[in-house]
Amino acid sequence: MNDLDTLFDNNIRWAEEIKAEDPHFFEKLAAQQTPEYLWIGCSDSRVPANEIVGLLPGELFVHRNIANTVVHTDLNCLSVIYYAVAVLKVKHVIVCGHYGCGGVQAAMGDQQVGLVDHWLRNIRDVYFNKQNAFGEDLSEKERVNLLCELNVAQQVANVTHLPAIQNAWEEGQELSVHGWIYDINDGLLKSLTPSIDNIEQVAEQYRVKRKLL
Repeated sequence: MNDLDTLFDNNIRWAEEIKAEDPHFFEKLAAQQTPEYLWIGCSDSRVPANEIVGLLPGELFVHRNIANTVVHTDLNCLSVIYYAVAVLKVKHVIVCGHYGCGGVQAAMGDQQVGLVDHWLRNIRDVYFNKQNAFGEDLSEKERVNLLCELNVAQQVANVTHLPAIQNAWEEGQELSVHGWIYDINDGLLKSLTPSIDNIEQVAEQYRVKRKLL
């Protein structure tokens, strides 16, 4: 048996366990998806979104990339956010980073990594703009973890700057944006930022109005 056969066996066992608890689970799942949450997280394999928050398939809409970034030129991420907010009508957008993030750590260094350097530039900008937050007494681990937190806060702000989010608020849609961080060492989540649920919480220079036709 090769490694892929093991995965197929795991899948059969998982599906049987789900159906044992709810014989109609997959019928209902196939009919529609109605998640209330959009999770924007890191691609790190140690941070499984559904399992961390104890939600089943269909309950969490997920987008993952290196270091959980929301970049205004990333059509993949922007499309996910638009679909989640405008079509699925999620009520919560959660940006979740994690301590010890390799992408964040790489962004703090001065060595080229490869193609990913272009992506990490977004986190380097956070590091540069928040230099005053890094005291000389911090250890290297503490510096990385602080940037992990600051990066989450910046990506939360980036989410709120998007027209899709602001249009939803303008239309009276119930929608909140949250910044969390996950600790791989103990498996626990921590809330980092205040929840943002209206345009008044967004800096004025990032508020965008629809053009009237």
